Amino acid sequence: MKLLYKVEDKPPMGASILLALQHMLAAMGAIVAVPLVVGSAIGLATEEMVILVNAALMVSGIVTIIQCKGAGPVGIRLPVVMGTSFTFVAIAISIGIDSGVSAIFGAALVGSLVMIIGSRFMPQIRKLFPPVVSGTVVVLIGLTILPVAVDWLAGAYVGDEEYGHLSHLLLGSLVLLIVIVLSQFGKGIVAAAAIVIGMLAGYLVAIMLGVVDFSPIGAAPLFALPTLLPFGISFTISGIIGMSIAYLVTIMESTGDFLALSDATNTKLTGDKLSKGILCDGLGSALASTLGTTPFSSFSQNVGIVSITGVASRHVVAVTGLIMLFAGLFPKIGALVVTIPSPVLGGAGIVMFAMIISSGIGILSKINFTKRNMLIIAVGVATGMAVTMRPEILNYFPDSIKVIFGSGITAGSLVALVLNIVLRVSKSDEAQCTEEKREALQEIIKECDANSDALQKEETEKSKIETT
Repeated sequence: MKLLYKVEDKPPMGASILLALQHMLAAMGAIVAVPLVVGSAIGLATEEMVILVNAALMVSGIVTIIQCKGAGPVGIRLPVVMGTSFTFVAIAISIGIDSGVSAIFGAALVGSLVMIIGSRFMPQIRKLFPPVVSGTVVVLIGLTILPVAVDWLAGAYVGDEEYGHLSHLLLGSLVLLIVIVLSQFGKGIVAAAAIVIGMLAGYLVAIMLGVVDFSPIGAAPLFALPTLLPFGISFTISGIIGMSIAYLVTIMESTGDFLALSDATNTKLTGDKLSKGILCDGLGSALASTLGTTPFSSFSQNVGIVSITGVASRHVVAVTGLIMLFAGLFPKIGALVVTIPSPVLGGAGIVMFAMIISSGIGILSKINFTKRNMLIIAVGVATGMAVTMRPEILNYFPDSIKVIFGSGITAGSLVALVLNIVLRVSKSDEAQCTEEKREALQEIIKECDANSDALQKEETEKSKIETT
């Protein structure tokens, strides 16, 4: 894909802020959702919920900046948005109910060592992700988070009588249509900012329809500073074990996001880069624990933004981090974003998440579709979608297994990894690969010969014109 801005490009500040806003708008809802869900489930007071949310926004900003800009051996230096992870919701609620809120942060702090230590082994882990596996993982990322965008578009939770109301679908479809038209036919900054323009248009329409609730802005404080260990800290063995398992799952999910991002940005993801990204993830989660919010991971939806806009500049996403940091310090900014109706998010989310699927298909298009590779793709995707669409299939498994395989991305990725190791490349597959490579090489040679002939003919014509 042709990029409007490459990874190292620095757009003008005005354009950078506009482009950064669409990353923030895509991520903000999910960033505040995790602490709100956890806090509500364990019965925290309103002022305590505010602490969780503010810390989530501030740490998101800090870790996003480090991930994009880099700080020595920390940070992947790609356009990565970091935020609170839904992977930790179930275990955080369980720990909070059993042992209190302080035990959540003790377990998260100790568990973050899994990612910090595990980051040292990412060069070896990277070798386990050839295109047939990485492509499968990227497709799964898009497929498993697409239902989230569908629920946003429907405007309510499944089972709610307002779910799928025509007004929700029309509002979301308007945003979707604007994003498609601008990204396809727009030029320059208009095409690059298609998502934020589409969401802004949808938000204005929602205001005119009277469906925007501005009360969160009035309720939010004007300014807030982070506090070290605001809920205290305590440690339980069971909590640490549960959190450690969740961190192992996050390593797999973040690896998939980084693979998708490397493809979207046309950059090579080395084992060393992957190590720096996972290390930043782990250290960011440790920081989150000390400032009083839940652990972090990379955000898949922002990969879709890079894919559809062609803006791969890590400096733009670093500006996103700066905006989120300010949103944490000035909570009314974050509250304003929270007022965006979910159908508006859904209209943009549909195309963002679907673009991740397209990115995965692009990776898979580079492999040879032998029977072995097709089995790896088929069984990997089927496993991931089975867990995503029918999570009840794990009802009779122990909780430790549920934590690992409860994520469709992780379940499908592990199956693809194992099949790639177990299924040997047969002689017939090798022969097919060799033949396909030979045919591809012959096509390249023919194309080069044709280009050479065309160039020679053009030079001859130029000589004739000059002679004349």
